[in-house]
Amino acid sequence: MKISKQQNAIILTGKAWQVRHMLKNYQKDYKFVKDWIDADTPQRKKEDKK
Repeated sequence: MKISKQQNAIILTGKAWQVRHMLKNYQKDYKFVKDWIDADTPQRKKEDKK
């Protein structure tokens, strides 16, 4: 089972039951996958967007 975190995605590789198990575990902390991505991605400040 591998979890790869990218800037706009999280890639889970493994057997189907392993992926489902990991998603159920992370469901306790994050309601949506987007919340999980945003929690691990550093947010840019408004000043940096210039």
